[in-house]
Amino acid sequence: MKEAIKKIYVEGAVAPTGHYTPGVVYNGMLFISGQLPVSADGTHTYTEPLEIQARVALSNLLAVLKAAGSDASKLLKVTVYVVGIENWKTFNQIYIEMLGDNKPARAVVPVPELHHGYLVEIEAVAAV
Repeated sequence: MKEAIKKIYVEGAVAPTGHYTPGVVYNGMLFISGQLPVSADGTHTYTEPLEIQARVALSNLLAVLKAAGSDASKLLKVTVYVVGIENWKTFNQIYIEMLGDNKPARAVVPVPELHHGYLVEIEAVAAV
């Protein structure tokens, strides 16, 4: 029997403005689209410092995990796009704080810029 693709949306969060789904579950795997630091109510945080943006983006990632019936302990791979390699250390501190002992495979990719002028975007793959 072929498993269906299940689209995941976060209840109470603003709907995506682009042509994508926040998360997709297939065959026990959750694929989480890039999470920008847009607050659940749609408030943009691109004028805020990296510390705030990182917390919002990670909170969005955790919200998609929860909506899919998963959690941070089931993260398998995380990819972080961060503007400026000098921001890596600050991001990493917040990442450790918010994920605790969970240590999925990870790549941190320094980029020159992100959509809307944000400083961080995070995508992931997890088990459900």
